Amino acid sequence: MKTLNVDAVVIGAGTAGANAFHILKAAGAKVLLVDRGPLGTTCARVGCMPSKAALHAAARWSIGRDLAIDAAHLAHTPDDMWREARDMRDTLAKGAAQRTIKAAAENLLMGEARFLSPNTLLVDGAQIQARAFVVCTGSRPVIPAALLSLGDRLITTDSLFELEALPSRIGVLGMGAIGLEMGVALARLGITVVGADQREAVGGAEDPCVQARAQAHFGALFPLWLGGVVQADADCDKVRLVQGGRQTTVDRLLVAAGRQPNFEALDLPAAGIDLDEHNRPRIDPRTLEAGPENILFAGDVYAERPLMHEAADEGAAAGKAALALLGKGPAATLKRRTAMSIVFTDPDLCAVGLSYRQAVERRAIVGEAEGSSNGRSRILAAQNNLVRIYADPSSGRLLGASLFATHGEHLAHQLAWAAHAGQTINDLLAAPFYHPSVEEMLQSALKDAHRQLPEETC
Repeated sequence: MKTLNVDAVVIGAGTAGANAFHILKAAGAKVLLVDRGPLGTTCARVGCMPSKAALHAAARWSIGRDLAIDAAHLAHTPDDMWREARDMRDTLAKGAAQRTIKAAAENLLMGEARFLSPNTLLVDGAQIQARAFVVCTGSRPVIPAALLSLGDRLITTDSLFELEALPSRIGVLGMGAIGLEMGVALARLGITVVGADQREAVGGAEDPCVQARAQAHFGALFPLWLGGVVQADADCDKVRLVQGGRQTTVDRLLVAAGRQPNFEALDLPAAGIDLDEHNRPRIDPRTLEAGPENILFAGDVYAERPLMHEAADEGAAAGKAALALLGKGPAATLKRRTAMSIVFTDPDLCAVGLSYRQAVERRAIVGEAEGSSNGRSRILAAQNNLVRIYADPSSGRLLGASLFATHGEHLAHQLAWAAHAGQTINDLLAAPFYHPSVEEMLQSALKDAHRQLPEETC
């Protein structure tokens, strides 16, 4: 059996793994990048980028449909637009894979990894000895066991973009960020969509006012079955969905019930890592260690904040921690940036900083602005826009925000940067706001919050 001796091994070539690898390699460490394939990040292949391509394609088709005199005047069909989205997915995934191959070069080893001990890894018949390991093996869709009997009528976010043509009717089980995005995209492509979730919420929005606004808007686009268990059964070549007194039949069921970390193949107990009651490793949120200090976790396999920019930060932190273990740098810990979540549904559903629940616990002041009072929102037929900001009552510091707004991604970034910098309501009110713009809603929400501040804070 071939044996390799290296300083460090990064297992998984996604966003987190690539960042960890680059940091180790740049510092002169002898490092291997191991991946079981296919190459290309989760974001590029099956995650955030394909969903945005589908949303963009759907928006274009929807506009064309609304402007056409009749269907014969449409230059493209929904399937044409779907193919464009799939082609964009393929381009992005291929680009990500090629960048990995070029960066890793001879240090890339393709194969399934399994621990034999805390310092030994087996990869397709080769033993690898190393002093540090960074586990970045990503995640996969959660598929409830009760749905497995649906066979190929069941699809996940990992397999959705393998469909060459769209079904006429589709159910989406799970109305979190990705489920809501794909439900909106498919509905705007003319597909009959039913969205279901046992939770009374869509898009993960916690603020009750923002949540109500989102449900009203998207519930007008396609039926939302919320707050109850959905039963799904095979019905010939279709799927029957039942929730309470509601029932319908769809061609396919898209399961978007979240993702779970990939680590079963690693045999973590062999590496000296204890698993919790859910058979998951206990990972220190500061050091990213789990059990032996030489084994670090980053990215979706950690699942604390399963977002690309968070995976990048975690991978960088894990790479620096591995260097410290090798004696090539100071001790490193993960420092989180201001939390940010964006659902790109146009209007976008966004959250920044402290959650609504956390803001309530802090007795935060809530400043609010309505799209119906914003000129640009009214021009854009976006009167449903809603911005809510949370501020500390004693200092006036911006704590967080929740919003439902056209082009909300830009407002969310403004707010995240402000919260990250520790800015106050007064700081932000001193900044310029252009007229007419959706950003003026932020100015209005700030003024609303300012009126509620104690006089000494103002």
